[in-house]
Amino acid sequence: MTAQAPPGPDATVRVLIVDDEPITASAHAEYLRRIPGFDVAGIALTGSEAIRMLRDAHGAEGTRIDLILLDMNLPDVHGLELCRRIRTSGLAVEVIAITAVRDVAVVRAAVSLGIVQYLIKPFRFSTFADRLGGYLDYRRRLAESGGLATQNDVDLTLASLRSAGPAPLEKGISRETLDGVIRELRRSEDGLSASEVSERLQLSRVTARRYLEHLADTEPVTKQARYGTPGRPEIEYRWASRQSSLESKA
Repeated sequence: MTAQAPPGPDATVRVLIVDDEPITASAHAEYLRRIPGFDVAGIALTGSEAIRMLRDAHGAEGTRIDLILLDMNLPDVHGLELCRRIRTSGLAVEVIAITAVRDVAVVRAAVSLGIVQYLIKPFRFSTFADRLGGYLDYRRRLAESGGLATQNDVDLTLASLRSAGPAPLEKGISRETLDGVIRELRRSEDGLSASEVSERLQLSRVTARRYLEHLADTEPVTKQARYGTPGRPEIEYRWASRQSSLESKA
């Protein structure tokens, strides 16, 4: 197959969403519709469906696909393998990974395959909009380069793919305290309750629980009931990578 010519700087970016969860895919489609410059070209729930839609769109007027929002966990093929198939097919389409997969090896492989951004679920609309806005700026800069780029052009173009800094934390969450809670969870072999975190960091139990719940929503932190103590069972929080390590030693 021959690669399609890239659209001009003002062209709408047509996006294929590839995710095996229909509700999640629809949510991402709604997010896209809120950002000027993007159009939802379609939703694929499997890798084979994504390949079919890409081939059908290739070369057809008004049905091109410029960008894929790709989940790694698909029922018929891993996202990385799907990306390899797309690359070898010669289709000129870019990929942003949107996935809950946090494995460093997967992230490295994604970079080696030319995936332009890696967005970890769950996230807020503001984070999604920031990444997609940066991608749009990246495309605009490439289209306006005229075929030849200076070093400054290259630096600015690549920088547009990166956000200016970490995504803003939700109200009431401070970076310093959050880092402290993460540090304690990573150190603990047995998991920690809100009471234990509050004692270690000199926080109120309510504050400790708020931070732990925030991490359970945004980081690889698991939670489960801890029994064996008087009264109602406490909730125990554990850094997931440590849990995996302990299970592998069992």
